Amino acid sequence: QDEVSQFQHTLVRLMSLLYGSALTQISEMSNSDFEFLDLDAFDPEGLEFLENSQYKAEIVGQWVQRLIVEAHVANVLNVPPPILSRVFNQLGNGVVIFNNAQKLNDFPVPFPISQSVTVMLLVQWVLTVFVAATCVDNIAWATLISFAVTFGFWSVHYIGLELEQ
Repeated sequence: QDEVSQFQHTLVRLMSLLYGSALTQISEMSNSDFEFLDLDAFDPEGLEFLENSQYKAEIVGQWVQRLIVEAHVANVLNVPPPILSRVFNQLGNGVVIFNNAQKLNDFPVPFPISQSVTVMLLVQWVLTVFVAATCVDNIAWATLISFAVTFGFWSVHYIGLELEQ
């Protein structure tokens, strides 16, 4: 029972470290100091190696997988193999999603495409007013529809710009 509790606590600490490392690796914030759960329980040499590494999230992901394998071999984690393979499958999916997020961060949208989107939004803004005016008999409804559609598209556009930065 004590070994299971130790495994759980180590896994939670590693997941905290994994999440913070992934955010640090993807983030472009000037201050990316995140709080982690009890790093004192880890080997200082391993933490020093992690701090000097460029691929922090991948290293911590490997530590998580190693912890699970060692717990399974020691019968601390008594789980049938199909369920255990699903755990590794989900960890692998997390790595793929992390790499996709990193690609989005590393390769911004090209300038001509962003300008084309802005021009198309301006054209949509003007056309929405004319289409609503010709299709809707009530001026109040035409105004509301034009505003809602245009506001929605421009909101999505500005959210995308914020996420890109």
